[in-house]
Amino acid sequence: MSAGEALLAEAARSLIDPQGRALAAAVQWWELAGLEGRWPVALLGQGPPLLLLHGFDSSLLEFRRLAPLLAARSTLVIPDLYGFGFCPRPSEGSYNPAGVLAHLEALLAAIAERISPDPMGLIGASMGGSVAVELARRQPERIERLLLLAPAGLTGRPKPLPPLLDLLGVRFLALPGVRRGLVRTAFADPASSVGPAEEQIASLPLAVPGWGMALGRFARSGGFAGCGDPLPPQPLQVLWGANDRILRPAQKRAAQALLGERLRELEDCGHLPHLDQPQRVAETWAGAAEQR
Repeated sequence: MSAGEALLAEAARSLIDPQGRALAAAVQWWELAGLEGRWPVALLGQGPPLLLLHGFDSSLLEFRRLAPLLAARSTLVIPDLYGFGFCPRPSEGSYNPAGVLAHLEALLAAIAERISPDPMGLIGASMGGSVAVELARRQPERIERLLLLAPAGLTGRPKPLPPLLDLLGVRFLALPGVRRGLVRTAFADPASSVGPAEEQIASLPLAVPGWGMALGRFARSGGFAGCGDPLPPQPLQVLWGANDRILRPAQKRAAQALLGERLRELEDCGHLPHLDQPQRVAETWAGAAEQR
């Protein structure tokens, strides 16, 4: 059993958040073509397949509040992105956008074999929004429609961190006080929304061997940026929190100019609509399905 498998198994027993425990318990470990090791994929629900992609320096547990609201109508497939969450992190891995997308394309092939070859829905949060857009362009026959939640990286240019600065950034992100502050910044009302349960889930992946190495290499690559040009041809909706304090106002204005009427703002919502307003997110997804 890998370190990531052991951590998630323990999380299914001991996380403070009961929805986090339930989602951790739904994780399977898949072998994927072209990749060594076993890869975490939460699988739950029934109906057409729906793929959910988390954000930067996060994990599949990010969807703990949204998953129960979608599972009655969809078969949810919730992976950890390559180099993040509880994934194995081989030293020779490609911790950059190309590596993230190669892992997801291998996952799509496995979904077609294990679950259904039919086109699927796709929800991406924060950086996962840009990943979703890139994946939809590369695999148009496999992705039916998209919902992006406060997408990061649709506009702008990659900004690779030089050596040493990436390592300093990783050490900074590992500081307990810094992680606590980031978690609080992500919610619209941290005083009522953030406590030990959220801080526990946000810090858990740091215990996976190679967390800092993979995060530093990804930062050095420049990450996902400028991914919205052109937008994919599939139907696309975007939800953005009115109280988002993670993405800067200039980023939001640029995204609004790109997305136009596809973007809808949610009041009393921060950078994580699927945690601040999971019911609204689920209703948006279901409503778009009914209109088709």
